Amino acid sequence: MAKYASIAEGFAVTGIDRAERHLFLCLGPDCAPLEQGQLTWDYLKRRCAELKLPVMRTKAGCLRVCVGGPWLLIYPEGVWYGGVTPERCERILHEHVVQGKPVAEWVERTKPMCHLEGQSPA
Repeated sequence: MAKYASIAEGFAVTGIDRAERHLFLCLGPDCAPLEQGQLTWDYLKRRCAELKLPVMRTKAGCLRVCVGGPWLLIYPEGVWYGGVTPERCERILHEHVVQGKPVAEWVERTKPMCHLEGQSPA
């Protein structure tokens, strides 16, 4: 049975209309212990709600890196952060999500999957 009465209601709950970024967190188990991933997910979910951030969040079972996790991938920038803990998560949320400045020392890769305004395609 579906959680919502309609597709429109489901989309309304996602916050897609106000979302500026989409955060994907790989919980493991291959890149990190599942307990560590789940702890980070719980923190990320709570802080996004408390800060009323204009984001969508998705927990993933695998982002296929399989080492150095938990991994946080932020779109539309395509920024990959490894070894994300609740403490790192807090700084990433404030600096990257709120201020728009990725935390350079923790960025492992950047690969946007779409053309961002003001940037030429690779």
